[in-house]
Amino acid sequence: MSSYNEIQTIYSDQQCLIEAIKELGYQPQVNEKPQHLEGYHGDERQQTAEIIIPRKQVGGASNDVGFKRNADGTFTAIISDYDKSATFNAKKQQQLKVAYTEKVAMKQAKGNGLKFVGKKTVTDPKTNKPVTRLQFVTTR
Repeated sequence: MSSYNEIQTIYSDQQCLIEAIKELGYQPQVNEKPQHLEGYHGDERQQTAEIIIPRKQVGGASNDVGFKRNADGTFTAIISDYDKSATFNAKKQQQLKVAYTEKVAMKQAKGNGLKFVGKKTVTDPKTNKPVTRLQFVTTR
């Protein structure tokens, strides 16, 4: 039985988190009250979460991946040891973080009267690594 790890996240906007999860190809279960996560044998685990990526979507021998809302409004990711090193690894977690950050930026921009027009990948002169820049125009 793989144990679960709790990972603090920057996620505080539930709708943006759900959209980011969907962008990665998952169909999360969203619950008003926390539900128990399911292990790879179909066993009920003690860990609970409001947003759950079902194990069958994560991978063949995977456990559910959960996101539990904290008292301060942020979410804690609940990922098993196995999935943390295999199917929901650091690369996948980084993809989710990027997708979430973009969703939040687009929501904030729209609220400020900006319209999203596209993404542009450029090389950061300081790090010499590619970065994605979101492009907006004013609508007012």
